[in-house]
Amino acid sequence: MDRKTFLKRLAQLSIIGAFPMLYSWQIEPFWLEFVEKKLPVKNLPGDLEGKILMQISDLHVGDRFDWNFLIGSFQKAEKYNPDFVVYTGDFVNHGNAIEREDLKKVLHHAVLGKLGTFGILGNHDYGAAWSEPDVAENICEIAEESGIKMLRNDQKESYGLNFIGFEDLWSPNFFPEKVMENYDPSKANIILCHNPDACDRDVWNGYQDWILSGHTHGGQCRIPGVVTPLVPVKNRNYISGEVDLQDGRMLYINRALGHSIQVRFMVRPEITVFTLTQA
Repeated sequence: MDRKTFLKRLAQLSIIGAFPMLYSWQIEPFWLEFVEKKLPVKNLPGDLEGKILMQISDLHVGDRFDWNFLIGSFQKAEKYNPDFVVYTGDFVNHGNAIEREDLKKVLHHAVLGKLGTFGILGNHDYGAAWSEPDVAENICEIAEESGIKMLRNDQKESYGLNFIGFEDLWSPNFFPEKVMENYDPSKANIILCHNPDACDRDVWNGYQDWILSGHTHGGQCRIPGVVTPLVPVKNRNYISGEVDLQDGRMLYINRALGHSIQVRFMVRPEITVFTLTQA
């Protein structure tokens, strides 16, 4: 091989090698996928059959990526005309004052359900070391002013569908026993719980229905069936999608709309569109 051919081959290999990096940095983080699934709920009232419940998770408003992508995603999501919308935590990335002001701008365009809109906090919503309650309070105020009813170890029924919201597992306010000791299993219940590791805690009081989570971002970079190198959970079964917990509980882990680091590979950002059905 002469020098000219060698340099040509080297340049070709460099371009081929650079493409996955460029793709995972500039393309896939903004390639939104609407995942459409049926959600069979026990005791669901007949008039809620076929209604749309949309899950949006992990906005991570901050300076790590252009959060105008979130606003554009909300505008696309509006086309589904959801009846219920749930936000399952991590509204911001660090929770500082600048991020909270930017969150106001983003949530001014928030997708709201015709029948109800609910949210919970994630670990990032508690600021530094997940230990700043005043930051969490302020984020709740911003969300509430935007039309999102925040559930903090609390429950709220809307048109026959009962939403139960846990505080984040890593926060100083994770006390789900406060709500689970009083929940009514005869209702149509859905639990919102940011960190799926909470599924392995002894706090469920016989609950047997759906749990909607986020937190993992699906690992952000993975080769399905081969490797998911970084997942912020102890239970490595909790990566993304539907998980049967084998005790009557069903878990769904949303892959996140935003990202704390602008990189994704084979883990597109997600908004989940559930169609409610009677179990």
